Amino acid sequence: MAEQESNVIAPDAELLFLGTGTSMGVPTLGCPCDVCASTDPRNNRTRSSIVLRYDDPEGTQRTVLVDTGQEFRMQALRFGVNHVDAVLYTHGHADHVLGFDDLRPLTFGKAANMPLYADDSTADVIERIFDYTFRKKDRYPTSARVDLHRLSDEPGTTIDLFGATIERIPVLHGRHEIAGYRFGSLAYLTDMSDLPEQSYERLQGLDVVILDALRREPHPSHSHLEKSIAIAQRIGAKQTYFTHISHDLDHGPTEDELPKGIHLAYDGLRLPFRIHNSNEAAQ
Repeated sequence: MAEQESNVIAPDAELLFLGTGTSMGVPTLGCPCDVCASTDPRNNRTRSSIVLRYDDPEGTQRTVLVDTGQEFRMQALRFGVNHVDAVLYTHGHADHVLGFDDLRPLTFGKAANMPLYADDSTADVIERIFDYTFRKKDRYPTSARVDLHRLSDEPGTTIDLFGATIERIPVLHGRHEIAGYRFGSLAYLTDMSDLPEQSYERLQGLDVVILDALRREPHPSHSHLEKSIAIAQRIGAKQTYFTHISHDLDHGPTEDELPKGIHLAYDGLRLPFRIHNSNEAAQ
């Protein structure tokens, strides 16, 4: 009997979780709780950030970073991130931007400045904090060599980045709208308290969705475990991973109670996925 041709499209990209923790990290300073004292390495959570790796049309591997938290330097050293081609920012809070200056050595000696992408409010924060990098007069001579591109917050905004189409997904973070991103068959929606109705329409057909799930109790600016499960089930991705996790959630026991197809992420977890659409991948 002839072997049937598979309709499964092989992954062409990889996501690496550099960090999966909340703004205070886990262990949290001064906290004696069981999770902060845990010996399970999955409970050691640095600030939330991811790296994507995929090939451009010429076959060169590209590395795209999402957010630069306070521990970016240590995360990059731990996981061997020695090259970054571009950075996407979700919003301007400290745990997502304060590692910006550690991009400096990764931008030196390059033919072109490293592109950064952020919406207006986030770009304003970055330019204000790191004024010495962006000011025209008396710019610090060894500042990062970067170009900051401002993204529209209109639904459907996309970036063509090294042959891949990346879509900005509106996300609610308390009373403010921030940026999530869709990368082909995967979406990354950290620091989410809820999703605008229009964003659900842009999250159809996902293999993987990554959502905020801070703790068990409700929080004013982050989704909690029960709510994140409900949002995941409505989105309907094949697999869901929770990130931006506080010390309220012990990895092993929490993982055991989650519905099928829903997991807690952890620092160092790698996920294969498709960054190009099905038609592109099948050609």
